[in-house]
Amino acid sequence: MTALRDHVIPRPEGDLHVHLAGDTGPPVLLLSGAGLDNALLSWHHLIPDLARDHRVIAPDWPKQGRSRPWRGRAGHDVLLRTVVDVLDDLGVERAAVVGLSQGGALALATAIEHPERVERVVALAPAGTLSFPPGLHQLLWLTARVPLLSRTLPNLAFRSRAAVTAFTRRALFGDAGRVADLDGIVDQILGEARAGNAGSSDWQNDSIGFRRMRVDLRPRLAEIRCPALFVQGDRDAGVPVATTRAAAAAVPGARFVVLPGRGHWSNRESPDEVDALIRDFLAEAGPPSRSVGG
Repeated sequence: MTALRDHVIPRPEGDLHVHLAGDTGPPVLLLSGAGLDNALLSWHHLIPDLARDHRVIAPDWPKQGRSRPWRGRAGHDVLLRTVVDVLDDLGVERAAVVGLSQGGALALATAIEHPERVERVVALAPAGTLSFPPGLHQLLWLTARVPLLSRTLPNLAFRSRAAVTAFTRRALFGDAGRVADLDGIVDQILGEARAGNAGSSDWQNDSIGFRRMRVDLRPRLAEIRCPALFVQGDRDAGVPVATTRAAAAAVPGARFVVLPGRGHWSNRESPDEVDALIRDFLAEAGPPSRSVGG
């Protein structure tokens, strides 16, 4: 891992910690996923790769990684404001924004709400574009509303290394056998779990209403005008390929890449391939042409 610098942004709710790497080149903001994730987990490989010729900015979301303790809820509006606050605090007018899962939703939302701040956007298995059938939707809504289900039981379940290993293999990767640093990933996830982060995030819980999603970016995806890349593993246990394909199709000129056999954390399952996709996309001049895989 390249040398990292820790930057702290004081906020009324707590201190927001941002990992910085690289001193020159275009700025790129990396947004991690929810729950058991954090900036250094998601971007363990991408940070040093991009830091060779980019100014890399990777915040820990509120209540995640080193951005805790944190008072109050960290729902969609708070996280969207966090993205802008990070850019403002570091004096960055425009940046490429790369996001995974929850971070993918916030990357897309930033491109919609603050288009002047986003040079390019990359969304890996993005949330914020999902819907669920009746019945399942209400079950997920109930789970999000009951702390016993959304926080207490997950935190009890993920106290053991065996449970975390089983979850990591099943839920995060298409084929855990190809993940060379699996043991290190399990150690990092276990650290987040033992810090009380095994449950769903405030953003996840707040994004679902009783009848429909409260955070649904699909009606506004056509407003995105910057170059966009969507990346999706076809063995993702949480985000269907068809969902991300439809989201990419809604963004003018967007590129959509399917990674066969990869799961939700394609960036950790196949880091060389995903890093190369992102690096090449960030290096392009002008809007990308549409390319659909799968």
